[in-house]
Amino acid sequence: MWRPPPRSPALYHLLRHLCTSSSSSVPSNSLLRRIPFLNFPPPFLSSLRSLSTSSTPAAELSDLANKISGELTRFASSSELSSSLDLPRHFSLHFTDVRFSTPLLLEILNISPSAGRAAIEFFHWLVRHRGFTADDTSLSHLINYLGRQKEFKAVHDVLVKYRLAFGHKSLSATLDRFTRAGRASQAIHFFDCIERDFGLKPDLRALSLLVSSLCSNGLTGHAEREVKRLADKIFPDEQICYTLIGGYSDELKLEDAKRLMGEIIRGGFDLGTPAYNSIIDCVCRLCRRKDPLRMLPEARKLLLEMESSGIPRNQETFHVLIYNLCKIRKTEDSMKLFREMSQWGWSPEAETYLVLIRSLYQAARCSEADEMIGFMRSAGFGKSLDRKAYYGFIKILCGIERVEHAMKVFRMMKGYGHSPGIKTYGLLIEKLATCNQADSANRLFKEAVFRGVPVVSKEYKVDLRYVKVKKKKEEKKRETLPEKMKRKRKRLKMLRMSFVKKPKSRRRFV
Repeated sequence: MWRPPPRSPALYHLLRHLCTSSSSSVPSNSLLRRIPFLNFPPPFLSSLRSLSTSSTPAAELSDLANKISGELTRFASSSELSSSLDLPRHFSLHFTDVRFSTPLLLEILNISPSAGRAAIEFFHWLVRHRGFTADDTSLSHLINYLGRQKEFKAVHDVLVKYRLAFGHKSLSATLDRFTRAGRASQAIHFFDCIERDFGLKPDLRALSLLVSSLCSNGLTGHAEREVKRLADKIFPDEQICYTLIGGYSDELKLEDAKRLMGEIIRGGFDLGTPAYNSIIDCVCRLCRRKDPLRMLPEARKLLLEMESSGIPRNQETFHVLIYNLCKIRKTEDSMKLFREMSQWGWSPEAETYLVLIRSLYQAARCSEADEMIGFMRSAGFGKSLDRKAYYGFIKILCGIERVEHAMKVFRMMKGYGHSPGIKTYGLLIEKLATCNQADSANRLFKEAVFRGVPVVSKEYKVDLRYVKVKKKKEEKKRETLPEKMKRKRKRLKMLRMSFVKKPKSRRRFV
């Protein structure tokens, strides 16, 4: 039976005031008749209750997305020609009470990789029959889905049908999918036709999207030619120049990056620290591949060039150097750079802390790594120490045979409120069993089962290094008569030779 919700103090005083004011003019019997009327909930409380019952929790939305995904997959796998005609009718019959939104559409598309073009029919049904608005965001989600399937003809048809909803998000998704597939010429042709076909003017923002999509997928040469071709219509800014230099640096084309940097400086741009950071990263990666011992001297040359040009260092400069030094196990040099950051007025970022902690654990400097975790938390980056980061630390410690310290980090992880997953439990159980610590492994397995982690019991082979081999006691063999006589003859011979006078060594005196 439903009960009225508790009244707030303000409502209680209001009702009391009404009752006391009416008691002076209304008889007591009429007041008693009005009290039950006051027990009904106010209109705003009843509306809140109806809203709370109609709102769908996240778990129900996830179940609904899984159900719709299954239906789309079933229609996509159907070989009948009328399946596309049955899809709108089927969804109109079974999902009329569902209120679709853009996040729900994204979740459905993400868990329906095999739906194919049935997703297009589903999107058409949403727009026609469910009052769903095809905006720039929802259209970009559909383009990303079709681009993952390499359905570029379907992408073009969808864009033509919903050209009024085309915006910068849809443009970014289309260019990104073209360049990921290695179709740079089609991406450039599509960019040239966006004003004619979709009514979107190619401005500086659109050019930045084209350049970033080309450079992030290893097509920086096409991006540079496109920027030079459109320089009369759309003059590039410094961010586009940084993107081009960073693209050549990511492709390890150091000469092209330096050439482009010189052309940009001669063109009147004052390039700052981001350009030099990309060059330093490229030099460090090339030295790591060819000659790791030359990495630090070459990086110092570039730092001196920055100082002579009046360009200061920033957080990214130190992060690039520390990251590349940790990659070649130069942990002490990276720690020196970490201490120098405060002298230049910079403090480390969360990613710099994580790189150093991993490097310290790999160098078996466990106490310093634990101390660095404390520094990271005190610096305000405790949120970056999530379950994934702790799993990385435990994996490194198990790899260098520091299982006891891995268990310490595991307890630290649980102490900060992070619940371990199946990978963490599986790794520790396997390593403990391999190190012949069966009791600890069984205890950890029971804990995982109690927490509801779906671990599977297996048989692990104990490493021979941790197996205690019992030494066999050597029993004395009984000596045979020939062996006994041989030993006695040898002993008598030694005694006889001890009484023989040794000859003196002849010395020549000159």
